[in-house]
Amino acid sequence: MWFNLTFLGEDIYMWHSKNIITCLAVSILFSATTVFASDAPDAIKLRVGKGNPVKGKASSQLCQGCHGVVGLSVEDLIPNLAGQYSIYLAKQVHNFQTFERKHQIMNAMAQTISDEELLDVSAYYASQRQMKGNGKGESDIAKNLFLKGDAARGVLACVTCHGENAKGKAPDVFTFPVIGGQHKAYLVAQLKNWRAGERMNSEGNVMNKITKSLTDTEIESLADYISGM
Repeated sequence: MWFNLTFLGEDIYMWHSKNIITCLAVSILFSATTVFASDAPDAIKLRVGKGNPVKGKASSQLCQGCHGVVGLSVEDLIPNLAGQYSIYLAKQVHNFQTFERKHQIMNAMAQTISDEELLDVSAYYASQRQMKGNGKGESDIAKNLFLKGDAARGVLACVTCHGENAKGKAPDVFTFPVIGGQHKAYLVAQLKNWRAGERMNSEGNVMNKITKSLTDTEIESLADYISGM
């Protein structure tokens, strides 16, 4: 493959005996959040990476049928891709190719794209204006979990890796994707999949560990809050 499949997070995450996560790069990355998480030309260039967005638009015709022309889908269970980091998109497609991540349609679709096309398609969606919510859905439950987490239960604050506006923290680290502005129904489904162990392709199974003790109410509240960002 054209990208390094070695889990980059090995240099970022350490796990304590009680599954409390310590993110070693937080202080540095947090200060860079506003640089990466925007639609300024430099920020777009960073998240696009090495692919060719122009070629990617032509190669993404099949993708557009479900994810939309600019990466904004009209089906709540189909994720938005607009403004997502290209390295994250490429990793997810690779995981579908290898069946590390399972989805009846995506497993089949992923087999049809070459390495070069994947590089360009990922760049195309990354070049779009970032997905954005309607600003609604804030609750005390969600806000506390997003900003503070719950150390007693091993729940890392979402802001630690996804940034204060949930638009990610670094364009070259696939463990920090954009989640703010994503469809609520999709977020709920994925959080429950992580919790149930039906999806296990996060670095060090971090998402499985974080969601393990979350209740349905907390998941609903978090998804509502994050989708509005």
